[in-house]
Amino acid sequence: MNLNDHSRFLRNNKGNQNNWLILNLVGTSSNRDGIGARVKIVAGGIAQVAQKKSTVGYLSQNDPRMHFGLAKKEYADTIEIKWPSGKIQLLEHVKANQILDIKEP
Repeated sequence: MNLNDHSRFLRNNKGNQNNWLILNLVGTSSNRDGIGARVKIVAGGIAQVAQKKSTVGYLSQNDPRMHFGLAKKEYADTIEIKWPSGKIQLLEHVKANQILDIKEP
């Protein structure tokens, strides 16, 4: 077999089998992108907190949605969003592995 012949090799890269949630925040009385909102997700007693930011660096672009890893948890117990307007939104028992569009109340 020729070492330069890579056509015979297949790689099955499925990534890991962990669960996740992606949040797309949509502000109404706050700014449209929800920039400045603080999100707290609790899943299986483990809390994660993140703040929605606008950019990361000069002349760069990242996915504006917020990504949270849930390990093997099949749902988030709670999602608490503190919007820049001061409103607080609470979602409970949210199923994993989905992209949520969350509109400010």
